Amino acid sequence: MVEPYAVSRASGIIPGTQDGALASLRNGSSRLGGRIEDLVANSVDQEAIEAHARWRGKVDYVSKVVVTNNDELSIVYTPGVAAPCLEIEKHPETVRLYTGIANLVAVVTDGSAVLGLGDIGPQAALPVMEGKCVLFKEFGGVDAIAIALDVHTAEEIIQVVKAIAPSVGGINLEDIKAPICFEVEAALHDALDIPVMHDDQHGTAIVALAGLINALKITNREPKDTRTVMLGAGASSIAVAKLLREYGVQEIAMLDSKGLLCVDRDDMNEYKQEIAAWSGFEKGADGTIPQISSVIKGADLFIGLSGPGLVTRDDIAAMNDNALVFAMANPTPEIMPDEAAAAGALIVATGRSDFPNQINNALGFPGIFRGLLDGNIPRVENRHKLAAAHAIAAFVENPTPDEIVPSIFAEGLGQAVADAVMNA
Repeated sequence: MVEPYAVSRASGIIPGTQDGALASLRNGSSRLGGRIEDLVANSVDQEAIEAHARWRGKVDYVSKVVVTNNDELSIVYTPGVAAPCLEIEKHPETVRLYTGIANLVAVVTDGSAVLGLGDIGPQAALPVMEGKCVLFKEFGGVDAIAIALDVHTAEEIIQVVKAIAPSVGGINLEDIKAPICFEVEAALHDALDIPVMHDDQHGTAIVALAGLINALKITNREPKDTRTVMLGAGASSIAVAKLLREYGVQEIAMLDSKGLLCVDRDDMNEYKQEIAAWSGFEKGADGTIPQISSVIKGADLFIGLSGPGLVTRDDIAAMNDNALVFAMANPTPEIMPDEAAAAGALIVATGRSDFPNQINNALGFPGIFRGLLDGNIPRVENRHKLAAAHAIAAFVENPTPDEIVPSIFAEGLGQAVADAVMNA
């Protein structure tokens, strides 16, 4: 039984601890292994720490049925439960009828690439995974369970997920580092008959494309004529580039920490090599690798999925008129939105919630999985991603520079995305 919450937030004591426990944390005698000031950077962090302690986890597991007598017990469990078990054995497809897997997604991580935190391990990643489960339920009506794996290779993750797959209707891969995440998703996509999606890749790509669809509409640009520069060459960047290309964006220059991805570079993994091959760029005549300041000149669209402060006002000013800037590094973007606007960008999108045009994966994944589950769709294809992006974009009836994507709280958004995915 969970210990009662004895103390309120106003008292300054974390609920469920003895009086004075927070004071002992602040004095450095914490089993957390450090001073509480090292964990809480501001009032929001403080509130989050105390709220998570109060909640003891953000997800609850509640029975759909009530058992009050032997007759009810005999149906829920033995001997009656044998009948649906035997039906599923004879007709495996009925598992979606007789169990809850038709509305259940596993949110799976190894904690190796948690947004803004890095490789913090599986247990430290659990609050993020539970938060994801909350969003699944709140915005898509999808039940979700957090699964944190203490395994460290692509093959181990693949084997564990294949082993647990019979228990769920879909797999949401989360916060798994590149390039392992590519191998894991591809293998599971081929091996399983339930949808598998790495949201850090495709959720980001879908919502970014949704914003771009409306940004191009505002600026009267065509995808094929939109010269694009991307900073960052990790999992999300590569997924964004591929989906933009599927949409019709033809010229994409991508840079990693060393500079432009070029066909004549010999220090890139196979996924970067693929981008370089269809981009077709080469090193400079002097053998140097072009950097952002030279590549961004004359660009129409900048997409950042890299790190804080890597783009300057001068870089933005060198772009074409009515420039589009999607600076999405979290929590601090490549350039702050107000600085980008001051430098001449017409439309600025970000990963932050305190500026307009937040490119938030929560606009996509709850409705996407709602549609995949309801449509009994076994695999996520490009057509589903494009349909979701168009549905998100269409939810903004009259796009403006300050509103190219809807609010995640927009009523009906999740169902609209689900319908689009089912009808793709």
